[in-house]
Amino acid sequence: MLQDEKGATSSKRVCGVLCTVVLCATLFANQFTPEHVAPSAVLVECVTALAFGCLGLSTIDKFSLKKDNNGNV
Repeated sequence: MLQDEKGATSSKRVCGVLCTVVLCATLFANQFTPEHVAPSAVLVECVTALAFGCLGLSTIDKFSLKKDNNGNV
């Protein structure tokens, strides 16, 4: 799941999954803490945008066709 089409570990996918897991864990833990301990809304939006961006960019890379020097796909 974290590997690109060449079999190497994709840093975008690792970052996206890590952001998603940390964000979900933080929001879940936030249910049981007082309101003044909650993370700021801007921070939550930024982490969400980072996770969406990383996973979205890796999805685009997965389905885009690249040609080599010989014109082959």
